[in-house]
Amino acid sequence: MVAAIKHPATPDLALELWSKDLTREHGFEPLRVEGALPASLRGTLYRNGPGQFGQFGAHYAHPFEGDGAVTAIRFDNGQATGASKITPTTGLVEERAARKMIYGTSAPWHRRIANTLRGKIKNTANTSVVMWQHRLFALMEGGKPTELSPADLGFLGEQDLGVIQGAFSAHPHYVPATRTLYNFGLEYGRVTKLHVYALPEVGAARELVAIPLAGPTMLHDFIATETHLVFFVSPIRISIARAMLQIGDFNDLIQWKPEHGTEVICVPIANPEKVVRFTTEPFFQWHFANAYTRGKALVIDYVRYPTLDTFHEIGGYVRGEDQAALSDGRYHRAIVDLDRKTLVSEQLADRECEFPTVIPGERGREHALTFATFDQLGAIGSIDHAGTITAHELPSHQRASEPLYVEGHLLSLCHEHDRAFVAVYDATRIANGPIAKVWIDHHVPLTFHGTFA
Repeated sequence: MVAAIKHPATPDLALELWSKDLTREHGFEPLRVEGALPASLRGTLYRNGPGQFGQFGAHYAHPFEGDGAVTAIRFDNGQATGASKITPTTGLVEERAARKMIYGTSAPWHRRIANTLRGKIKNTANTSVVMWQHRLFALMEGGKPTELSPADLGFLGEQDLGVIQGAFSAHPHYVPATRTLYNFGLEYGRVTKLHVYALPEVGAARELVAIPLAGPTMLHDFIATETHLVFFVSPIRISIARAMLQIGDFNDLIQWKPEHGTEVICVPIANPEKVVRFTTEPFFQWHFANAYTRGKALVIDYVRYPTLDTFHEIGGYVRGEDQAALSDGRYHRAIVDLDRKTLVSEQLADRECEFPTVIPGERGREHALTFATFDQLGAIGSIDHAGTITAHELPSHQRASEPLYVEGHLLSLCHEHDRAFVAVYDATRIANGPIAKVWIDHHVPLTFHGTFA
C-alpha cells in the first residue's frame, strides 16, 4: 500500500491526475472486463508516469519530479489481468530508508548543494517504457534506462547498455525500415552535447554521433524518417547558476529565451557526421507524431506550442491550481528543405491536441492517420492529412491518455475519480466509443507514454 499525501478537496479530475498518488500497489490480478475484448488482442500494455508526487508530508515542486509508476495490463483469450507498481529506484529506496527527501528541488538546500557537488540525482524512471531485445526499460530523460522485469515489474537496476554517456531520452523511436530503435541523450558540461544512439533489433547498441549545442537546454522528443533523425531544439535554457547554487525550484531552472530561436538539427542515418542544422523562429513542442522523406524534403507532423508556458502550467498542479496546461497545443505539419535550410510549418487542425501516435508499421514513412487526445485529454480520435478530426468525446467525469494502435484497435488508459480503465476502440469506428473496457479498481495518476508488447 502506498501512503497518499492529502491534497485540497477538488472536483477537478485533471488536478487529481497530476497530483494525487497511486492509491494501491499490486502485482498482476484479474480485472473486470466490460464488453467483449477482441480475440486478436494478446499481449501486455505498459503505461508509465509519475505515481508519487511527494513524500513525508511534503510535495515535490513539479509533477515531473514524481517517482515513476508502471501500470501493466495483460490481454489473453478475452480476459485481462493488471499490475500497478511504483518503481523502487535506487534514489527512492535511499530516501525511504532515511525517512526524508534527499533528492530533487524539494530536498533541503544543503542536501541539494551536496548532490550537485557529487553529481548525484534520483532517476525517477517516470516518463515512458520501451521494449528492446525482449527487455523492458522505464525511461526518464535525465537518467539512464531503468530495467524492469516484464513478468512482475520488478526492479532490475539502471543500465548503460554499454554505450550511454549520461542520460537517455524517454522518447526512443523505432524505424521499421532499418529495424532499429533510435534515441538521444543530453550531456551537460562546459559544452552541452547531444548524443545520438542506435539500438538495432540484433546486436549491440552504438553511438551514432555527438553534436555540440549552443547552450544547456531541455530536449524532450525528436522524430525519425527512414533517412534522417530530426531534432527541434527550442530556445530553452537551464539556468546553470541557479542549478549550481540550488536557487528556486524545478520551475525556476527552466527559462524561455525566444531570442535564440529554435534550432533544427537533421542527422542522416547513413552518414551521421554530415549534420544539417539551421535556426528558425522560436516555438516549442512536447511530442512528434511521425515524419517521412518526400524527395529532398522532410515532412514532420508534431504538436506545436508558441512558448514554454505549458511547462509552468503543469507545474501549477502541485499548488492546487486549476490549469489548462495543454490548451495551446495544435497539430502542425512542417516541411524541412535540407538544401535551402528552411522550415515552413502549417497548422492542420484548430483543436487542442496532445500525445500523437501513428500505426507502428507506418513509422518513418508516409502515414494515413494520426491518433491523439483532444481538449485537455477529454476526447480520443484521429486526424487525417486534410486535418479532419474524428473523435469520441468522453463524458465530463473521464480523461484519456495517449492512444496506441494495436491490431486494428486503439487502446487508451482512461481515468475517473478513484478508478481507471483501458478503453478498447475499433480504430475504424472511434466515434462510436469503446467496444470494451478493462476496469482498474483504484486511482491511477496520469501516465505519459507506453508500449504494447
